[in-house]
Amino acid sequence: MQLSQAFKSIWGLSPEDDAKISEVFEVLRVKYQTYQDPWGFNLELCEKVLRQLIPVYRRYFKVRVFGQENVKDDTYIVVSNHTGQIPLDGMLITIAFLLEVQPPRVLRAMIERFMAQLPFIGDFTAQTGSILGDRVNCQYLLDHGESILVFPEGVRGVSKSTPKFYKTQHFSHGFYRIALQKHTPILPLAVVGAEEMFPFVWHVKSLAKLLKVPALPLTANFFPLPSPIDIYIGKPIETNNELTPESPEKDINEQVLRVEGQVKKLLAVGLKHRRPFFDEIRKPLSKFVMKQDLE
Repeated sequence: MQLSQAFKSIWGLSPEDDAKISEVFEVLRVKYQTYQDPWGFNLELCEKVLRQLIPVYRRYFKVRVFGQENVKDDTYIVVSNHTGQIPLDGMLITIAFLLEVQPPRVLRAMIERFMAQLPFIGDFTAQTGSILGDRVNCQYLLDHGESILVFPEGVRGVSKSTPKFYKTQHFSHGFYRIALQKHTPILPLAVVGAEEMFPFVWHVKSLAKLLKVPALPLTANFFPLPSPIDIYIGKPIETNNELTPESPEKDINEQVLRVEGQVKKLLAVGLKHRRPFFDEIRKPLSKFVMKQDLE
């Protein structure tokens, strides 16, 4: 009995979080009372899942959020760096926008086709708000007042070996053309701390290609370590009203680089204030791995 009580005190839902979740979903039930989702989005399931994940968010990853005041009662395309080998960053960002911003919202995360087609997992992610990140799906959600979460780096963002940690990969342009079409502001965001979940990683790209999987990391640990996570939300970026969704690639690229630059600035601030995590062991080993990679 004492053991179960101790476990509950560590991983159970606190009275404060229980009240917070009830308050959040009271607001969301009003918002979604007439909404019809073609992918099976289930608000009640979202609430149940959130109640299970709160201890992971609060106590395991100790998530902090900065810049909540930049999020207004508006529809956004939230653009984030992609980090951490597995897409836990998307889960943590989604929880942050439920708990830490006003009004609360369910961010509809865009996921890769590989993930959307997985048995059971694909259906579960759709029911909890994530859908295949194609243009038609994004347009539908924005038309219905839903904010979406995109990772323009794609799989390249998470599938980085240790020497490339926190080096953003080239941003794809699709999100910006959609933002132009739907006149939707872009909200830049950076996640810091997720790379340390798997601090020593080597990606076997040739084998991943042979097995027809997006990425195949070899890691020192097979379960994410409890690295503290910080989420930085920047100020909204309005789209260039002189451009259209059909504008030349060169013009679109200039605007995408502008968004990428804001994400990088947030990332730089986050790295400067990153909380220590086994630094006495991780940093020397990371330097050794990077040195071997350069040689």
